[in-house]
Amino acid sequence: MQTLGTAIIWGSKQAVIDVATVGVSPELATSSADYLLVGGDFVHIGLPGEVRMARTQRVLLPDGRPTYTVLASNGLPPLPVEEFLEYLRRTSAPNTVRSYAQGLACWWTVLEDTAAGWDDFTMPIYMGFIDFLRSGRLPSVAAIGQAPSSLASSTVEVRSAAVLSFYRFQAAMGRDGPMRVLYSSVPARRTGGYIRELAGVATGGARPRYRMVKSRTRRHQAPTLTPPQVETILDICAKPVGSGWRGNLRDRLYFATLAETGARRGEVLALKNCDWVIGRGDTPFIQIVPRDDHPGGMSVKGGRERRIYISDRLERLYTDYVWELLDAELDSDRDLTRWWTFVNLHRGIRGAPWTESSVYDTVSRITRRADGVLPAAWTPHWLRHTHATALLLAGVPPHVVMRRLGHQDIQTTLSTYGWVTENAELKMLADWAAWTKGWRGV
Repeated sequence: MQTLGTAIIWGSKQAVIDVATVGVSPELATSSADYLLVGGDFVHIGLPGEVRMARTQRVLLPDGRPTYTVLASNGLPPLPVEEFLEYLRRTSAPNTVRSYAQGLACWWTVLEDTAAGWDDFTMPIYMGFIDFLRSGRLPSVAAIGQAPSSLASSTVEVRSAAVLSFYRFQAAMGRDGPMRVLYSSVPARRTGGYIRELAGVATGGARPRYRMVKSRTRRHQAPTLTPPQVETILDICAKPVGSGWRGNLRDRLYFATLAETGARRGEVLALKNCDWVIGRGDTPFIQIVPRDDHPGGMSVKGGRERRIYISDRLERLYTDYVWELLDAELDSDRDLTRWWTFVNLHRGIRGAPWTESSVYDTVSRITRRADGVLPAAWTPHWLRHTHATALLLAGVPPHVVMRRLGHQDIQTTLSTYGWVTENAELKMLADWAAWTKGWRGV
């Protein structure tokens, strides 16, 4: 009798497992999952007669962290794709894994539609894949009239880039045949070249035979908040009353950290208390540390560690929050020093790490209480945009902003925020230099 494996892949439908066929114990005969890992093999338990295309699927890793994989129409993950995604799970951010999985699911759908093998296809099939992204029409479907646009040009670029990266990976592993279809030339094999970074396999001058034309649409201006709007967010979370606070101090600390450091929302959620270096007589700072053990999959984009100096104001706020954790006796059953900074105190499992979905629930509550003061569509990432905008308008050099934000090159910073210094209306909106006066390291 086979037993349930260490991971579960779940879906949204109720299904009954054919116990005789699958060979699982009767207590597993009914499940809310679409797929189970049974005896080391993925088993499809979808509804009979259900028509499926290749698709992305959210999965649980053995340690409980969520990630994404690709499922073919038979309900099983294609081994070459899963091999590539497993590499990405070790080297890239969760959002990168998800994005690449989406592109590869589209590619696998086209391969199945044309009965082509992943390592035995022609350039016209790849062109059919591009057309599928643009129109939503598979190669086997006859065209009658002009198909409507399916995906934005920028999304088509990302989906196609996932496929090209997948075949660069395969070439690095010694399977370079498919890459010869897509590229004008193939570099010398590097069996270990893919170990460190995706870009570690240089194409050696090779260029894709079909290059996506970059979208010429103007990049949207990054949305920002005004300093009064940021203060509104913080005060709705918690307001100073006498020598203490009234409200949720954790929420105020979270949004204040986003606003002052410019860190990404996942980077702040992934902070542990040992990452806050304060009270040593030196300038306080937080250390953004790449790690892969957060239960919610929060991580550092790019996998690079960096230090962000913080103000006395943020240091005091964090100190008051730690005292709140101690008063709640969260140190009675765990080492708070090595535990997550942002945890549940009043809702959910006490002491469990705060989740991204809970953050967005908090954003909705704040927006409702702000009574029109805040934009209805604002997100935590707007605070990162506001941080970069404030620094640039306060005269901070772009290369300093780049390091603080964790961008890998200056061009990313300039292409995202270069417009702010030319926006006269934004310059007059606030005294940005005064607002950033207490920030350190800029």
